[in-house]
Formats: sequence, structure tokens, C-alpha cells
Amino acid sequence: MGWFSKSDDEFFLATIVPGPDVGGVRIERFLGLVNGEAIIGANIFRDMFSSVRDVVGGRAGGYERALAGAREAALDDLKAAARELGANGVVGIDFDYEVMGEANGMMMVAVSGTAVKVA
Repeated sequence: MGWFSKSDDEFFLATIVPGPDVGGVRIERFLGLVNGEAIIGANIFRDMFSSVRDVVGGRAGGYERALAGAREAALDDLKAAARELGANGVVGIDFDYEVMGEANGMMMVAVSGTAVKVA
């Protein structure tokens, strides 16, 4: 199926590409593609502790928190772009992650979807 979210500010998000209604919400109009991006850089302390985790096992909490922050920032950009088109929702959301930089020291989170006007 898909992931649905109806946030407090009445903005609707869904990871599926629906028909005329999804999750009990009726789509009035499709307004166009929107996207958002965020890039995070690694820092020496997070890298150092991540290396220790690689050796002893476990999760790299610093990276996980940084990645979650980047994902939220990308979603905020996506919603802002959709609102500029007069949308109150986005459907067909797709997340992409890309390692970047000369020494692979940055990660980009990109999110895209279709802005919609829901009833």
C-alpha cells in the first residue's frame, strides 16, 4: 500500500500515486511536480564515532539524526513548493539519497511528488 500523513496544518502527504481519492481524501486537481532537497555534511566527530561503531557494531546515532533532519528539511521544501502552486497536499512522494563530495563527505536527500488540491 502506501504511507499517508495528514498533519496538523491540514497538509496531506502520500507515497502512492492514487486514483481520484486516496485514504478517504478526494483529489480535486493535480497541480504539477514539486521537489525539495537537503544536503548534509559529515563532520570529524561524527565520523570518528561512526568508525568506532563500525568496529564494535551498533547504530550510528549521529548520522541517523543528521539524516532524519535532512529528510525533514527536504519535506519542508517540498511542502513550501506545493503551497506556492496553491496545493494542500502532495501524492506520489519519492525519496532519493545520494552520496556526494570529493571524499564522499556529504549526502543529499531529495524528495519529489505531485502537488494536489484535495477536498
